Amino acid sequence: MSINSMLFLTAFLPAIFILDRLCVHHIKLKNILLLLASLLFYAWGEPVYILLLLVSIALNYGFGLLLEWQRERERVAQILLAAGIVANLGLLGYYKYFDFFLRILNRLSGRELFEMRSIPLPVGISFFTFGAISYLVDLYRGKYPSEKNVVDMALYMAFFPKVSVGPIARYADFGAQLKSRRESNAKTAAGIRRFSYGLGKKVLIANVLGSFVDQVYAQDIGNVTGVMVWCAALLYTLQIYYDFSAFSDMAVGLGKMFGFTICENFNYPYLSGSIQEFWRRWHISLGSWFRDYLYIPLGGNRKGAVRTYVNLVVVWLATGLWHGATTAFIVWGMIHGFFIILERAGLKKLLDKIGFLKYIYTDLIVIIGWVFFRIGNLSPAIAYLKRMLMPWRYTVSAYAMRELMSNRCMVMTVAGVLGMGLFQAFMKRFFPKAGRLRGSVWELVYCMLLVAASMLFMVNGTYNPAIYLNF
Repeated sequence: MSINSMLFLTAFLPAIFILDRLCVHHIKLKNILLLLASLLFYAWGEPVYILLLLVSIALNYGFGLLLEWQRERERVAQILLAAGIVANLGLLGYYKYFDFFLRILNRLSGRELFEMRSIPLPVGISFFTFGAISYLVDLYRGKYPSEKNVVDMALYMAFFPKVSVGPIARYADFGAQLKSRRESNAKTAAGIRRFSYGLGKKVLIANVLGSFVDQVYAQDIGNVTGVMVWCAALLYTLQIYYDFSAFSDMAVGLGKMFGFTICENFNYPYLSGSIQEFWRRWHISLGSWFRDYLYIPLGGNRKGAVRTYVNLVVVWLATGLWHGATTAFIVWGMIHGFFIILERAGLKKLLDKIGFLKYIYTDLIVIIGWVFFRIGNLSPAIAYLKRMLMPWRYTVSAYAMRELMSNRCMVMTVAGVLGMGLFQAFMKRFFPKAGRLRGSVWELVYCMLLVAASMLFMVNGTYNPAIYLNF
């Protein structure tokens, strides 16, 4: 099940919301209800992998108890922490990287020593695994005691708004809310508004743009012009932002509806003036996770410039691999890492002096990187990039652009460009009183129209992908 499906919107969410409200002042009962709902939500599409989620929950619950029990014995606690991290990464590695390593071994040997297993990737495994690792590491660091209530531990890992597409919520922020949280009409209304905006972003913009992008990349590469590749790259840049940020918006909104505060994950990343700033605004929960649990433990920037750059290479190699087990994702990660190193080495000072051009620089690097990300295979990605860099050499296609790009797509492209922060900044600067509309009857009507239009689109169409479900 997905939080942007008709089944979720018309049956699952209303039923769970009503049952939750019936459990007045019984937070333990609410947690049991939400846990059962979350397990049903996760098991709906792939029942077999509910066992994997339960194993992960039991594993981390047990390691948490052992870590607290042996907290005073430093060496034993370190061994337990290492074992917990290895166990989590082992589960993630088997499902996500087993075939990747087999391909490497086959290439190194020059023959097919091993047959690919083609193991299906469980939904959300990267998200709940990283959440579990952060729980164990922060527990070892003494930030909180271990979670004794297995229901609360399970709900932390399996909470349905975030289990499949994040954000990567940390127990330090989420744990206290399992014991004590307040539901209110104002919080519920804010959650519904946030969910409505997220649903509209996903269905009305991301899906419409994605249909054009998929049509271009589905063509034989010899039938794709340089202009088509540029259009596909630009629209994918918008699609992935509206797709992923929409799921984050919906998760935050759903959390509020049930009394939880879930961390923000996006802050208008395409308005960034450097790649460093981009990663402070894009997928914030992942960027901060790698900073706190990999970059800083490696030494961060405390051991000289050379060591700092080595640490950054490791982090961006890991970031690429987190997103996918192919060389294309590694290259994508290293592109970002390379420019972040350049910026730390002095490029950032130059960027601060060139004004508006720094935004063009940043978005151009990001767009080129998304080509590797979207295709997921190095050789075809390079071929498409070649067409982008030399568009005048590739002008012949059996299709005209208007055959692939509908009027709806053009309208949503304009809406997408304006909505990535430009319109918001314009309204804040020139119409500051417009902020008073938040929470008004007019916004209520607007949100109702968004939900109605989104549901109409979902009923009349079957195209409803979720990009980050694959990670």
